[in-house]
Amino acid sequence: VQLVESGGGLVQPGGSLRLSCAASGFTFRQAVMSWYRQAPGKGRELVAGSSSAGAIGNYADSVKDRFTISRDNAKNTVYLQMSSLKPEDTAVYYCNAQFSRWGRSVEYWGQGTQVTVSS
Repeated sequence: VQLVESGGGLVQPGGSLRLSCAASGFTFRQAVMSWYRQAPGKGRELVAGSSSAGAIGNYADSVKDRFTISRDNAKNTVYLQMSSLKPEDTAVYYCNAQFSRWGRSVEYWGQGTQVTVSS
């Protein structure tokens, strides 16, 4: 299983970024795909999740109406469109996949991509 994030970088407050997570090694369309983030000195928090059926839910209150998760099952890729970015959005963003394998639920993480919001 591989999850490869891309699209992070430095952006000014109020700007936008789109993160991508390219997945391989499992049946993407059957997986719950999520984005998490971890800011310095803080725990990892759920940003947004997308069920295997494409239903969107579980947005963190702090990103509602600013971030949008989407997925392209044909490309095995999940995206996180981030707009109106704030300095407090600065964190390492991780892609997460959860699915059933060998009769149990498993999850995998990407290596993370840094997002820095600063003027």
